[in-house]
Amino acid sequence: MSVGEKAKAKTERAVGKVVRKVAHAVGNETTAAKGAALEARGKARDVKERSKDSFKR
Repeated sequence: MSVGEKAKAKTERAVGKVVRKVAHAVGNETTAAKGAALEARGKARDVKERSKDSFKR
């Protein structure tokens, strides 16, 4: 996993989590769903990159 891709995945997960929690606390469910989607996209990117690394070995 390249350093840039790892950073993008971690950033998306962190930003998504923060957006989701803040929006949920405020009561904005639409934005909370968008934050959850961003967090899920970061997790998916991380899984994708890890699977690439496992085939390189």
